[in-house]
Amino acid sequence: MTYPKIPLAQSILQIFLAKGITNIIISPGSRNAPLTIGFASNPAFQCYSIADERVAAFFALGIAQQTRKPTVLVCTSGSALLNYYPALAEAFYSEIPLIVVSADRPQSKIDIGDGQTIRQQNVFENHSLYNANLTEEVSDENDRKINEAINTAIDKKGPVHINAPFEEPLYETVSDLSVESKVFASANVPQTIDTIELLECASLWNSATRKLILVGVNEPNTIDSAIIEALANDESVVVMTETTSNLHHSSFINSIDTVITPFTAEDFEEFQPEILVTFGGMVVSKRVKAFLRKYQPKHHWHIDSLRAYDTFGCLTKHLELDSNTFFKTFLPLTLKIESNYFSKMDAVKALRNQKSEIYLSKIPFSDLKVFEKVLGSLPKNSQLQISNSSAIRYAQLIAIDNSIEVYCNRGTSGIDGSTSTAIGAAVGNIKPAVFITGDVSFLYDSNALWNNYIPKNFKIILINNGGGGIFRILPGHAETPVFNTFFETFHSLTAEHLAKMYGFEYLIAKDEASLDTSLKDLYEQNDKPSILEIFTPTLENDNILLQYFKELV
Repeated sequence: MTYPKIPLAQSILQIFLAKGITNIIISPGSRNAPLTIGFASNPAFQCYSIADERVAAFFALGIAQQTRKPTVLVCTSGSALLNYYPALAEAFYSEIPLIVVSADRPQSKIDIGDGQTIRQQNVFENHSLYNANLTEEVSDENDRKINEAINTAIDKKGPVHINAPFEEPLYETVSDLSVESKVFASANVPQTIDTIELLECASLWNSATRKLILVGVNEPNTIDSAIIEALANDESVVVMTETTSNLHHSSFINSIDTVITPFTAEDFEEFQPEILVTFGGMVVSKRVKAFLRKYQPKHHWHIDSLRAYDTFGCLTKHLELDSNTFFKTFLPLTLKIESNYFSKMDAVKALRNQKSEIYLSKIPFSDLKVFEKVLGSLPKNSQLQISNSSAIRYAQLIAIDNSIEVYCNRGTSGIDGSTSTAIGAAVGNIKPAVFITGDVSFLYDSNALWNNYIPKNFKIILINNGGGGIFRILPGHAETPVFNTFFETFHSLTAEHLAKMYGFEYLIAKDEASLDTSLKDLYEQNDKPSILEIFTPTLENDNILLQYFKELV
């Protein structure tokens, strides 16, 4: 076996191996050579080489998102490290374990004018759960910090940073280890159930006739079917789910904006919940957030073993359990009471669905029509990745088959690494993966295609409406040079030459007929990754969407 000669690099490698952390994303450089040599020379590690550090970080995020295990990022010193920051912020807010190992110059070389040096220690302090600033010497303290970083990433589900200084020579190797590193087990405290607290919650629950459950980003298959049925069959409970919640039942409201956008003030008052229960991550719908901030419940409980955000300004209780454990323990304490809360909301939902079908059946080719056709075409039991901005918002309006797992980077809601994340997720999960994205997000992250590990059955559906279409439906839209240049970023670029350069199959659609044909061809072609680019009318899309909400009444 080949090992780096530098003892600190040996320690890092040994501890990662002992803890079963084996997915390693390496960006080329010289200062990180000891780590690169060590990881790449050991077949126990699965190493990936991604040149662009920003892409590498989101690629790692996608793998970790699917495996739910820490993925390691390794980079050289200097500004390379800073390119990890967007993905680290996403991992922080999405509770995804990432471990950054940055090679550094010794501290004596920092701020003296030496090349490729910046202040790397604690550079991610605001969005890292633990920062291990190592010293050059082998020591128990270094081992403790490495262990603590790994344990924190696992236990607290988020990003950590290990900064490792190496002095030249960097490329020397040995055939035997010269150090024996210490491995410390996690001290993670198991969940505890506060029976008195649950009884207090049950007392409030059993006297309330209007209970709303709102589910944000949620991992698939985390809630038992018996719990889902119990919530669905309680006439005092309304469950609202988002596309990213991966939680399904025919009685749940799976298109929140479709249901509540036409509400009057009287409607909002009538459906104002007494108790709001939330679980999962970030919520996409701005309308439901505005509703609950203005018409606040008396009680808002958030269920999460780690964090609770006061999204609606009325949080009254943080139940520090995973949602499945909470409901298993809580529901047996509850009683069903007479209420028309569900039946009234269900009637509204039925009306909205009917109106939605009528409107969708008559609209011309547009973004909304494309999302209806594309989401209805997705292969069963596949993995769907969606980019941010207008793509995820359109996806909230159309039903998606329950067998499909849905993901989106909603931690920071940025467009910067959606393609890279989707490719990483396709590598981290054997399910066939489809990625739906807008043109600005795709072009922004086009370096994601510079990747030798893209599965042959990976498919990108690119909806090109010539700019940032979401800004056309936000306040402030006007057909002016300032708007078109600095907000919408109007362009006439396509993915055709990028597809050719990176070896993707390229398909195109410009109307319903060609879309039907291209979708069929897209799913039948699995010999190499594919891009289907769909061109929609820039100026008509916003009017068609805005009219959709008017037609729901």
